[in-house]
Amino acid sequence: MTIREIFENLEQYFLDIINEKRHEPRDKLISGLLFFLSRFYRHAVQFRLWLYEKRIIRNRAIGCLVVSIGNLTCGGTGKTPVVEVFAKTLSHKGRKVAVLSRGYRSKERSIITRLRQKFASKKGTVPPKIVSDGKKLLLDSRFAGDEPYMLASNLKNVVVLVDKDRVKSGIYAVEEFGTDILIMDDGFQYLDLKPHINIMLVDSTNPFHNHHVLPRGLLREPIKNLRRADYIFLTKSNGGKHIRFLKSFLRKHNRRAEIIECCHKPLYLEDVYVKEKRFPLDYLKGRKVAALSAIACPDSFEKFIEELGGNILCRKSFADHHRFRQQEVIDFINLSKDQGAELIVTTEKDAVRIPRLDRRDVSICFLRVEIDIISGQESFDQCISRICFI
Repeated sequence: MTIREIFENLEQYFLDIINEKRHEPRDKLISGLLFFLSRFYRHAVQFRLWLYEKRIIRNRAIGCLVVSIGNLTCGGTGKTPVVEVFAKTLSHKGRKVAVLSRGYRSKERSIITRLRQKFASKKGTVPPKIVSDGKKLLLDSRFAGDEPYMLASNLKNVVVLVDKDRVKSGIYAVEEFGTDILIMDDGFQYLDLKPHINIMLVDSTNPFHNHHVLPRGLLREPIKNLRRADYIFLTKSNGGKHIRFLKSFLRKHNRRAEIIECCHKPLYLEDVYVKEKRFPLDYLKGRKVAALSAIACPDSFEKFIEELGGNILCRKSFADHHRFRQQEVIDFINLSKDQGAELIVTTEKDAVRIPRLDRRDVSICFLRVEIDIISGQESFDQCISRICFI
């Protein structure tokens, strides 16, 4: 077993405890320990926020409009399509946009490469990784990270940079590319760079998990910190009655933020290996399908397939951000074939991590989705206008 597999198994074990799927005495003891640690973590998060609010630690303003898009929970809110729609809309409005990402689980450049870049830099610092300069895609998903690579693939005329230091990458975007709007991907907890607008995403199907912060729950910070949001996007909304109660709950913590409902709208199927090969959504109707994913919420993805008429014969879910090995894909193709599947369907985010195969006995396609605003279009338009004319 590799180190990666050990780490993923541990991650799944703790997720099972958090989701109360394990009930052995040892598991209950660990659950109690996680609760104690979550109380400590909660106070640490609030103390850090207090330091910034009281200007004991000062955040940076870099002379460029900064839009922060993030969430309170760990993954699963559908953030990347929202970042994409903001970047695309602002670019179409004539603004020079750069997306700043930390590149979660991306591979670091070699020491030699970083040293060479440091000495070549005018400021003597290692520049951020340039996933896209707005014209060309420059890095693969291993070095860029899943989400930055997806964004760079789908966004034209938008710069995509990866660096843990978003202040540094923001300054680089302004100086090297003439950017006038920076979008911080997953920026709600990044306090070093001062945002002009804070956009918070809430998964309407599972808003705040069990209401505990890490490591007993999946909240990165307490729910009351919703007060920092200027706009709240309810993602995966179906317009159900529970939305009214959710909005009422959100209003208790934030009375000023505009609330916008949106859903993920499937567009088409695309072959993982042949970009020009696309299929309409009705291609799934009545077909025997195998579902492969490595995302935080595979249920919503599999629900899409079933709603589009696909009959899922077998399914396999890996840990979020899992990088597929060639043998894992081959094994799943063989399993799908044995079960009688006609097609393997994965997510767009997972498609960038599926290795190249010379032989594919079952075709592999990903489901392309985009954000569709179902309530609050005027608020969204006002948000775009506010960003453009600040």
